[in-house]
Amino acid sequence: MTDWPILSTVTFLPLVGAFLILLIRDDSESARRNIRNVALWTTVITFLLSLPIWYYFDKGHAGFQFVEKLAWLDSGISYHMGVDGISMLFVILTTFLMPLCILASWEAIQTRVKEYMIAFLVLETLMIGVFCALDIVLFYVFFEAVLVPMFIIIGVWGGKRRVYASFKFFLYTLLGSVLMLLAIMAMYWQAGTTDIPTLLAHSFPVSMQTWLWLAFFASFAVKMPMWPVHTWLPDAHVEAPTAASAILAGILLKLGGYGFLRFSLPMFPVASADFAPLIYTLSVVAIVYTSLVALMQEDIKKLIAYSSVAHMGYVTMGIFAANEQGIQGALFQMLSHGLVSAALFLCVGVVYDRTHTREISAYGGLVNNMPKYAVVFLILTMANVGLPGTSGFIGEFLTLLGVFRVNTWVALFATTGVIFSAAYALWLYRRVVFGSLDKESLKSLLDMSPREKLVVYPLVILTIFYGVYPMPVFDATASSVHALINQYNNALSAAATLALK
Repeated sequence: MTDWPILSTVTFLPLVGAFLILLIRDDSESARRNIRNVALWTTVITFLLSLPIWYYFDKGHAGFQFVEKLAWLDSGISYHMGVDGISMLFVILTTFLMPLCILASWEAIQTRVKEYMIAFLVLETLMIGVFCALDIVLFYVFFEAVLVPMFIIIGVWGGKRRVYASFKFFLYTLLGSVLMLLAIMAMYWQAGTTDIPTLLAHSFPVSMQTWLWLAFFASFAVKMPMWPVHTWLPDAHVEAPTAASAILAGILLKLGGYGFLRFSLPMFPVASADFAPLIYTLSVVAIVYTSLVALMQEDIKKLIAYSSVAHMGYVTMGIFAANEQGIQGALFQMLSHGLVSAALFLCVGVVYDRTHTREISAYGGLVNNMPKYAVVFLILTMANVGLPGTSGFIGEFLTLLGVFRVNTWVALFATTGVIFSAAYALWLYRRVVFGSLDKESLKSLLDMSPREKLVVYPLVILTIFYGVYPMPVFDATASSVHALINQYNNALSAAATLALK
C-alpha cells in the first residue's frame, strides 16, 4: 500500500470518468443511458478503491498516512497529499454518497445529462482533494474550485430562482475565502512554507494569530454555514436539484468544520481560546433561531435546510470546546449529519419526482399508499431529532457533554435545540405522512421503486448501525483527536508562561 498512490488515484479517478463521458458525442437516449452508466460505475469504482484507505489505516498512529509528495510550484509549494483520522472518514463519506446521488439523478435529470454528470464527477474530485491536501495552497485551490461545479449545477438544473440562488451561493462563499487567501500569504511570509504538517508545528505570534484566525473564520463560517452568514443555504437547497442538495448538505457543509479542525484550532490556539465565547454565542443563536425559523416553513426542503444550520451549531460548539468529548462529538455529528441530511433530501426527491411540488400543504396521508416510504422517512426524522439508537443522538450527546464541561449555560441553552428539532421534524412528518389520503393528486402515488430503495436504504442502515455501534468511527479518530487536543493545550500553556515572563 505504501508504493501505490491511493489518494491520488481516488481523487482523480472521477476525472477519468468525466473524460470518457466527454467522448460520447451522440445525444440519443442510448447515449444518455451510456453517460449515466459511465458516471455511476466511475463513482462506484472510486468508492471501492477508497475502502483500502480505511482498511489499511493505522488507527494507533496520529500522524498523516498514505503520504504523497511531489514538487509542484516554485517557493516550496508542493503537491502534498495525506490523511489522518480526521480527514480519512470524510474521504470515505464523499465516495460513498456520490454513487447514491448519481442514482438519484437517473430519471430526475433529462436535459443536458452529459454536462450534469461531468459536473458531478469534477465536484467529487475537488471535494476529495480538499480532505487529502497537505499543502495549504493546494488545499485552497481545491477548496475554492468546489464552488464552480456546484454553481453550475444549481444555476443550470435548479428551480425557477436558480440563477439568483447560484450567484448568492457563489458570492457569499467566494468573498469569505478572499480573506483566507490573504491569511495564507501572511502565513507563508511568516513561516516560510505552505506545508501543512510544518505549519502545524510552527508557533505563530499571538498578535498575528488573532488576524489569521478571523480571516480563516470568515471563510469557514460561510461554508458551515454559521449564523448570520447562513442565508445563502436555504435558497441554494430549495433551487438545487435533489442530488445537489444531498451533496451540499452531506459534504460541502463539512468543509467549514474540517477547516476549523485542520487550521483554526491547531495553528491559532490562543486566538481559538479567545474567540471561543463568540463561537458559543453564534452557535446557540443558530440552534435556537434557525430551529424556530424551521417551524415556520411551508417548503419541505427549506425546513430541512434550516435544520442543517441548527445541527451545524452543535458542531462548532463541540470543536471549540476543545476537549475530547466535544471534538469527537463534533466529528461524529458531521458524519451523522452527512448521512441523515443527505437521506432526507433524497427522500424529498422521491415525492417531488411524483408530484413536482415541495409545499408541505400539498401532502398528507402518504402512509396509506407509500408505507415503505413512511417507515424510511420516520427513521430519518428520528435521527434528525437525535433519538437514542440513531447516529444523530451520539453526536449531539457527546457535543453537549463536551460543552457542558466548559460552560454549563451554553450547554443548557443549546439543549433547547433538541426540543425545537423534535417540534419541527415531527410537525413535518405528521403533515406529510399521517392523516387521511383525501387529495386526488396523491391517491395514485406508488411506493418507492427498487432504484429509490437502493439509494435510500444504505443511508438508513448506516444511520441505525452507527447509532447502536459508533466505535468504528471513534477508533479511527481517537489518536488524531487526542494529538490535536494535546497540541492545543500545550500551546496555550506555553503562551501563558510566556505572558507571565
